[in-house]
Amino acid sequence: MNNPNSLRAGDHGADVTVLQTRLVRAGYRVSTDGWFGAATETAVRAFQRDHGQVVDGIAGLRTQAALQGQTDPRALNQRDIEQAAATLDCDPAAINAVIEVESPRGGFLPDGRVVILFERHVFWKQLVAVGIDPNNVHAPASILSQQRGGYVGGVGEWPRLFQARDIHTEAAYASCSWGRFQIMGYHAAALGYADAIALSDDFARGEGYQLAAFVKFVQLDPDMLKALRGRKWAAFAKIYNGPAYADNLYDTKLATAYKRHSTAPQAEAA
Repeated sequence: MNNPNSLRAGDHGADVTVLQTRLVRAGYRVSTDGWFGAATETAVRAFQRDHGQVVDGIAGLRTQAALQGQTDPRALNQRDIEQAAATLDCDPAAINAVIEVESPRGGFLPDGRVVILFERHVFWKQLVAVGIDPNNVHAPASILSQQRGGYVGGVGEWPRLFQARDIHTEAAYASCSWGRFQIMGYHAAALGYADAIALSDDFARGEGYQLAAFVKFVQLDPDMLKALRGRKWAAFAKIYNGPAYADNLYDTKLATAYKRHSTAPQAEAA
């Protein structure tokens, strides 16, 4: 599994049995056989729709928490996605696919902070843009380099941001991708924010705000919007993720995720 805290189709074992037992207790018909098959996925989707969650058929931390009576008021829900799809005139499953590939664990860390990824090579360029020569900056290669890398992931990305912030605050915030849709901070002005810091503050309000920024971001590029509508995943990934999209198989992952969401059982809509 990509995320050890998530359960999905094909998984098996004691954790799946616990999930199925909780689904049964919540009123959903499923066998407690420890196998995450089609019936379990349908039950998970039904629970997610009934409880205002993103309907993806994956029992992540939020779905498992909701099965235990715990909810997150900042979480995205399927109605938000359907409204965004109507605005963009695209298939809701296409947005679900982007969510699954970009940030399947959600837009927030367990400690409540927004999910980020600090890009040291972008920080280099952002310093140049504000008139600072990176060659004259004393900073570790983990936060300042012309090459990609240095990633820690999860909560570990925030200390990297803080180190960069000590050099130049706005350049540091502009060098992070933010939230559920991993939108780069340097797009802040184009999205209507005063700066990248304002973008980060807005994203901290909830995933619905992160989705609204994603909608604006896609609308800014007619080619990207056309690719999303037509499910031309290579074209979409090239614009959204950059020219190195193929190195991370973004187009393949998006195509696979879209197929799963678009062909999912419809029983959850009843």
